[in-house]
Amino acid sequence: MTARRTGLAVRCCATLLAGGLVTTMSPTAAVAAPDYATAEAGNPFVDGWYADPDIAVHDGAYWVFPTTSRPYDEQTHLDAFSSTDLVHWTKHSKVLTKADIPWAERAMWAPAPIERNGKYYLYFAANDIQNDSQPGGIGVAVADRPEGPYEDAIGRPLISRFHNGAQPIDQDVFIDDDGQAYMYYGGWGHANVVKLNPDMTSLGTFADGSTYKEITPADYVEGSQMFKRNGKYYLMWSEGGWTGPDYSVSYAISDSPTGPFEKLDKVLAQDPAVARGSGHNSVVNVPGTDIWYIFYHRRPLSETDGNHRQLAYDRMYFRPDGTIERIEMKVRDNFADGNALGWKTYGGSWAAAGGRYRAGRSPGGKAVLDTDFADFTQDTDVTVTSRGGDAGLVFRVTRPTVGTDGYSGYYAGISGNGTVVLGRVNDSWTPLRTARLRITPGSTHRLRVTAVGSSLKVYVDDMRTPKISVTDTAYSRGANGVRVFNTAATFDNVAVSYVK
Repeated sequence: MTARRTGLAVRCCATLLAGGLVTTMSPTAAVAAPDYATAEAGNPFVDGWYADPDIAVHDGAYWVFPTTSRPYDEQTHLDAFSSTDLVHWTKHSKVLTKADIPWAERAMWAPAPIERNGKYYLYFAANDIQNDSQPGGIGVAVADRPEGPYEDAIGRPLISRFHNGAQPIDQDVFIDDDGQAYMYYGGWGHANVVKLNPDMTSLGTFADGSTYKEITPADYVEGSQMFKRNGKYYLMWSEGGWTGPDYSVSYAISDSPTGPFEKLDKVLAQDPAVARGSGHNSVVNVPGTDIWYIFYHRRPLSETDGNHRQLAYDRMYFRPDGTIERIEMKVRDNFADGNALGWKTYGGSWAAAGGRYRAGRSPGGKAVLDTDFADFTQDTDVTVTSRGGDAGLVFRVTRPTVGTDGYSGYYAGISGNGTVVLGRVNDSWTPLRTARLRITPGSTHRLRVTAVGSSLKVYVDDMRTPKISVTDTAYSRGANGVRVFNTAATFDNVAVSYVK
């Protein structure tokens, strides 16, 4: 299956800013200029199983169009999500359905949005055709607004046959500075580029009279993505199998929109501590800046169903020579979006509100991320509400269940009576060490745990000198989370990262 997605290119102040296609924005339509290291309010950034996100900037907002990640026969519609700040997202359900496309039956994949001359075009693949005798391929729909409703623009697929061995899927559309539009597409290990005529619904020809030009780089599988920066053309694509952990993103740079494209590096791959199957990406440049983000899908570590994919984004950085640094899937959540997507709770009452994760008083309720870190640093702002009980971080967690000590792993917490605690848990509590510290109920404290091998260190507010330092070999890796014990508490600014 699959698909990659194109970032929409945006033209602002006469500068091409993002790949995918070009939209002319008026000064009053400028979007916010977020400057984040990752999705600071947490990945996934929207709820549900989705894949193949393509992002565009339309009318002062960021728009993400993904594949609905379900069995092929259930992939019969496309949703969209919009945001003005890359934090708060509005869902637009069923912007395109198979009822709008008479020739589409199933496997509606990888929507690619673009705006031109006041019209919004949405390119998509349908039916997962396996040969030239089957109906389907790449289609195009059009609307007067980014959210639709979209309707079939030409009543048939725009590309309905295999050319140069490329399955007609995973299209990305890009408009160059000179106004020429291109479509990059292809599965089954082959990539093509075609020209789009100004009507955006028909194909043009190259100078040699050809329509389909093969541009397949090394290790290409699917998911073309094109963008332009500083006069250079960047082609990105997905490698590996979409249901496996080896799904990943590589890229090439060329002086021409038609290549040649020689692979430079793999820039996004699975992280066994964070997520698997990361790929099928798009790229967006924040208008008026040199801030770039990569949007992609990935599979949570505990999920084995191939369709259980979620949408994520992270920062993308360029070196001085224009090459792309390898992308780190960061783990952050400041709960500014008012949700706790990606967290799973075990006991107690939990709610994200007011930019914090709030836990009611319980005898051991915990919330855990789907991570698997060995050596790491975990930071969290913790506010305890009473002198009794404590609240803090769980780490290297396995077997989480409901219950006071229903897990294996470690816990570091602070209490309103002025105690810092560190203990080992295996369905029962084994204290490792305590320390005294002035803590006032209702005050917020920065709690940090650094675990490197058997060395465990707990910091409170002062990040230079640990309050507790012990050696323990019981648990070597596991999930990260937060916990309360006989007190209510709030948590904020959660971050887990590798020890540098």
